[in-house]
Amino acid sequence: MSDRLEAVKQQVESALDSAMSALPGGELSDAMRYACVGGKKLRAFLVMESARLHDVPEAAALPVAAAVEALHAYSLVHDDLPAMDDDDLRRGMPTVHVQWSEATAILAGDALQSLAFALLSDPVIGAAETRMRLIARFADAVGARGMVNGQMLDIAAEQATTPLDLDGIKRMQAAKTGALIIFAAEAGALIANADPAALRDYADNLGLAFQIHDDVLDVTGDEETIGKRVGKDARAGKATFVSLMGLDGARSHAAELTERAIAALSPYGEQADNLRDLARFVIDRQS
Repeated sequence: MSDRLEAVKQQVESALDSAMSALPGGELSDAMRYACVGGKKLRAFLVMESARLHDVPEAAALPVAAAVEALHAYSLVHDDLPAMDDDDLRRGMPTVHVQWSEATAILAGDALQSLAFALLSDPVIGAAETRMRLIARFADAVGARGMVNGQMLDIAAEQATTPLDLDGIKRMQAAKTGALIIFAAEAGALIANADPAALRDYADNLGLAFQIHDDVLDVTGDEETIGKRVGKDARAGKATFVSLMGLDGARSHAAELTERAIAALSPYGEQADNLRDLARFVIDRQS
């Protein structure tokens, strides 16, 4: 899996670089490129592996993988803003608003979001009907019913007098983190006009395990390895999977979710081994 993950990372970075090379130069495009540097590109990996399982050519899947990463980069840029999580470190580098300004960060995020939808319109993906299906599903995953709603729920939780309970955290994270992960995992099936149910089940469990492990790392990790600030949730008194379940309970639940994700891939046999390895990696990673 690690070799495949690295290959996908290089492919997607090249695709994003090519897409941004057509943009006017200057601070905006510099900030957009900066926002896309680093990261493991796990969401792009999900797109490419989902495509492979459905015999979708890599050339058709690559713009979708790049779109997912452009959108993810935008979400991180905005999430780091002072009005949101107010972070100054991301992927081991100063966040975009620290490196430039809040205004540049907002506009770079806006432009990355637009770029994501432009990438999804690429004719190489397939017929117009296929691209429209992808764009509609993508918009649903990242907008007011998905990721943006999750961010709003997170902000509301921080301002509430009563911390979220476990079900509330799960609902928030299913929108904020899980919705884009699910889209990425379904993408290959959507391009092939196949049933995405098994991959949706896999990604639903994977996304929650991913977020639980993020909460674990916020307690047990170090900033140099993770590349972002740790311990902020505890200092803010914010409810997390760890604060509600305990460290061992959170780890145990993440492991259980991983096994559910792996079981969901049974219809694909050995062809889905990379996705099985990814599920295990998600709860073993150190960053």
